[in-house]
Parts: sequence; C-alpha cells; structure tokens
Amino acid sequence: MTVLDRRSNRLGVWGWLGGGRWGMERYAYILHRITGLAILLYLLLHIVVTSFRVEGIYLWTGNGFLHSPVFEMGEYLVFAAFAYHACNGLRLVLVELGVAVGKPTEPVFPYKTSLNVQRPLLIGMMFLALILVAMGAYAELIG
Repeated sequence: MTVLDRRSNRLGVWGWLGGGRWGMERYAYILHRITGLAILLYLLLHIVVTSFRVEGIYLWTGNGFLHSPVFEMGEYLVFAAFAYHACNGLRLVLVELGVAVGKPTEPVFPYKTSLNVQRPLLIGMMFLALILVAMGAYAELIG
C-alpha cells in the first residue's frame, strides 16, 4: 500500500458531514453539531460583550447594536438552536441509556433494527423542539 492509497481513504470534512446513509438520523446528527458550534460561538461572543463592562462600556443599554432587529433575530436563532440541541441531547441520552434501543436479541439474519423505536423518539423530539421554538417566537413577538 502506497502513501497515496492511505491518504485517499481519509474523507476530511466531507466524512464529518457526509458519508453514510442520508436518513432522518443523519440530518439530526448534522444539525446537532451545527447548533452545538453555534451555541459555543454565542457563548464566546457573550463573554466578550460582558467583559467590556470592565472598561465601563455597556453595550446592552441605549440604542446600540444590541437593540437592533438584526440582533433580536439573532437572539431568537440562538434560542431555537438551544431548544433543538437540548431536545436532541435528551434523546441521545435516552438512547445511550438503552431506553430506545429495545431488548437485545441474537444477531440472526435478517437482522432486527432499533429504528422502529428510535425514529418515533426522534420525531417526538423534533415535535417538542418545534413547540419550544414556536413558544419562543410567540414570546418574542409579544415581548
């Protein structure tokens, strides 16, 4: 095996995003990663904005950028990302604890899959996240 053959097996970013079958679970996985990175970015920006208080700069008072419609939409998107990420994280914890896996069986062909249990849990999680996002949109509109 040459060096070129070993390198051709590495998928890089495409292996992180793509690859495998493209089912509902794969899209939930990608969205979970994207929302996790977005929440991390928000946390870092929040630390920077809050640290300006040491210099006596208060960015959240007055008519600054933090009161613009663009920023308020960004706050709503952070809430939506958090709602999805939290609901999907709860689903993943339940799967890891074995709640949505089913009883173990002997691996005899045709293999039984746990998707019949996990997929309804995924759909329920998405429905719960959608309800939370809708409640957040309602609160943003009336507030």
